[in-house]
Amino acid sequence: MSADRPLDVVIFGATGFTGKYTIYEGIKLLEGLKWGVAGRNKEKLAQVLKEIGQKADKDLSETPVVIADVKDAESLKKLAEQCRIVVNCCGPYRFFGEPVVKACIEAGTHHVDVSGEPQYMERMQLLYNEKAQEKGVYIVSACGFDSIPADLGTVFLEKEFDGTVNSVETFLETKSPKSDGGAVLHYGTWESAIYGLAHANELRGIRSKLFQSRLPNFQPRLKDRPLLHRSKFVNDRWCLPFPGSDRSVVMRSQRFFYDNDKKRPIQMKAYVTFATILEVLAVILIGAVFGIMTRFKLGRQLLLKYPRLFSAGFVSHEGPSEKTMENTTFAIYFKGEGWNRDQDQLEPSDQFKVPPNKKLKVKVSGTNPGYGATCVALLLSATTILNQSDKMPSTGGVFPPGAAYYKTNLIEELCKNGFKFEVLK
Repeated sequence: MSADRPLDVVIFGATGFTGKYTIYEGIKLLEGLKWGVAGRNKEKLAQVLKEIGQKADKDLSETPVVIADVKDAESLKKLAEQCRIVVNCCGPYRFFGEPVVKACIEAGTHHVDVSGEPQYMERMQLLYNEKAQEKGVYIVSACGFDSIPADLGTVFLEKEFDGTVNSVETFLETKSPKSDGGAVLHYGTWESAIYGLAHANELRGIRSKLFQSRLPNFQPRLKDRPLLHRSKFVNDRWCLPFPGSDRSVVMRSQRFFYDNDKKRPIQMKAYVTFATILEVLAVILIGAVFGIMTRFKLGRQLLLKYPRLFSAGFVSHEGPSEKTMENTTFAIYFKGEGWNRDQDQLEPSDQFKVPPNKKLKVKVSGTNPGYGATCVALLLSATTILNQSDKMPSTGGVFPPGAAYYKTNLIEELCKNGFKFEVLK
């Protein structure tokens, strides 16, 4: 890749909800780099730069602007040729992601995004991993909350474990101020979830091609907990299986470590926690309605047309207010179990002769998970590729974040910018 391209970084989809916050965080995190913004509408891009500039007390009027549309391959080609890495904020990625990935690979340009859509991410790995390797390009998805904390948190736990990790369970806890009447999630996240669940059956076919050999049957197996349970591990909070992409992302990283580093893969299960049974029942009810309606075209149309109604006010086109975002905190607790270093294991497929005899508890936390932390993680993922590609696997490819960044200092950079990774007693 030519180092003398006009720009180092371009934020694509800059007028969207996530794009705006990425610009805001980029003022600090991209300092010293040549960066610009891209989208379909020049006037809207100028307005967003003015709006964010006023918020940050920074003149952004001279920020380079690139006009590009996901439906115009030539415009995407020109976009990719002008920079070293595209920060893609334009979702849902199942509809708009592939043309950008394809253009970046053809131009020899790196690409990061905040997708939480397993079908898109695994399909991109299936179709473009070899092409990205040939071009020396890194394509890394899931670079926001909650996959960055989940995947890199698992990497962090293993580094701190001093032994062999058999399994990790994660428990997500979020805390928000009392509702100001606004939403908690933006419509774009809702839309991605609708189409992701509606097309979940696609995953089996993708995975059968992507992972043609099965992993060994590692023992002891990490069992599923009851659908609803309370866990002393997280102060007796109520727990449900986490419906997001964390497990998909973490297991792809673990598969990479097994295939390429000959390392025993960690089994993983993810849960989300609640303070009261009423919160749990509300989520179960909304989830049941959501799950049924995504199966039918009319149901999907209704969910898309009336997001606030069917989410009980949690989702809107406007998204959460500044106050709600700034006062929302998150913590993911990791429960790791495995064996001390003195237990022999010659090959990654070897079975241990004794039950797991060691545990470790790790916590990853921060604020404004959905948008602030997401945009920080996304931008640091991009700058890590630019600054530390020599510490990344191979010469390129399509990766989840854990596999891409496990030898870099991304965790340290995250800790300098609002995240906290810690071992708990």
